[in-house]
Amino acid sequence: MFKGVNSPVITILKDDGTIDYANMEQHMNHLVEAGLNGLLFLGSLGEFYAFSDAERRALIDCAVKTIAGRTQVVIGVGNTAEDEVVRLAAYAAEAGADALNIVSPYYFGLPAAAAVDYFERIANAVELPIMLYNFPDRTGSDLSPEIVREIAQRCPTITGIKDTVDNISHTRRICQAVKPVRPDFSVLSGFDEYYIVNRISGGDGVLCGLTNVVPELFVKMHSAYENGDIAAAVKCAEQIAGLMRIYAVTPLFITGMKAAVRAAGLPISTYTRAPGTVLTEAEDREIRAILADRTVS
Repeated sequence: MFKGVNSPVITILKDDGTIDYANMEQHMNHLVEAGLNGLLFLGSLGEFYAFSDAERRALIDCAVKTIAGRTQVVIGVGNTAEDEVVRLAAYAAEAGADALNIVSPYYFGLPAAAAVDYFERIANAVELPIMLYNFPDRTGSDLSPEIVREIAQRCPTITGIKDTVDNISHTRRICQAVKPVRPDFSVLSGFDEYYIVNRISGGDGVLCGLTNVVPELFVKMHSAYENGDIAAAVKCAEQIAGLMRIYAVTPLFITGMKAAVRAAGLPISTYTRAPGTVLTEAEDREIRAILADRTVS
């Protein structure tokens, strides 16, 4: 269900911290028109952890209305409270979203059996297809290939995973564990520079932050790979490798990604809710310099 190049959309805020819906709509339209395969709202890059329930619901409504069926809309409904996950999932379904993205329980990590039970309960309680979200650097626990295989076998409506692990062998092992028992199960990498190696490993693509900045570059890479033009795909991948430096410029990468979107041409505020910090002039210059030199890795 989840294929190609997908974007975890930033949540654009005004300087006063409220959601900037005008620029959000413009940004969404750009991503759709660039040809991305799907858009995720309220993921990590979308600052899901920082918004009230009312703000999340309003953003879901805006996203579904703006996208209007032109590409896949996935809603992040992760929460530390299971009933809140189910409630927001029900709202997303009613609003017209296509699928859900659910991060593993965080703060206290779950052992393997409890993780499987957790996702099975949610799958039985919600209407939409589910993409697992594995981000052990943030959750403190890992959805191992063995756990993902068990979930995939027990839960037919769980149809994919975003594997945000900076080790492609982890993603490869998920593909090798799950694809034989669930060929329809999608495996996406959460790191931008892993597109080609993800595909070689049997995966289905990426769901990654730089698609906010250079969506056309990702679409070009995906199209080249699909058409067997590996040399062209590699040239795009080389540029993406250089752009990966943006993630390290600011203390919280979300702020840096907003600065990169602004540098790419959308006149937005780079305000990020706590624990984000204020973008400095030096950081802004560095990000602009990285964007100006896309071939250096």
